[in-house]
Amino acid sequence: MRLYIMRHAQTEYNKKGIIQGSEVDSDINKNGESQASLFYNYYKSVSFDIVYVSNLKRTYQTVRRFIEAGVPHKKLKEFNEISWGINQGKSDDLKEYAELISTWLSGDLDNKFENGESPNEMSERLINGFDQILKEDHSTVLLCIHGRALRILLSKIVDGDLTKMDKYIHSNTGVYIIDYNKGKFEIVTRNLRNHLKK
Repeated sequence: MRLYIMRHAQTEYNKKGIIQGSEVDSDINKNGESQASLFYNYYKSVSFDIVYVSNLKRTYQTVRRFIEAGVPHKKLKEFNEISWGINQGKSDDLKEYAELISTWLSGDLDNKFENGESPNEMSERLINGFDQILKEDHSTVLLCIHGRALRILLSKIVDGDLTKMDKYIHSNTGVYIIDYNKGKFEIVTRNLRNHLKK
């Protein structure tokens, strides 16, 4: 199985540096629409068997051109972004935000904001969703998710260590291509953005 795991296109929250988690169901913005179009034009020749998205509309909007072209799709709530709890909608230069991420990278993977979600909690639901993909056993899959979701998923399936999550850099419509064979994952490319080059 070859997996194309991408982050959704830009939203106004991304543009303005605002914390945007599972409770924020924002649309992609004008630049995001351009990114999504460029991604589609670059990858439309790939024979995707299926497209998976989260329940948040920014993922669907990013890949809707593939769906409109006839590629089957499924929405799985397991791939929703992490919940940032009481700090949802605040600036991402918030001191508490940086401190929380630091505790995760130091190994406190149960730590979370009030009313939020921890990496361990998120990892469990992400893997539940990912196991559905593996069981369906398609040949070529496109999965559009969120920034922190991408980091936690990849650190779990590739490293088996969530403290490695921040080594998985991401950008809007950046894609990781991963081969899965006999229970092993191999990263072919990381955060590929060739489609954005003019």
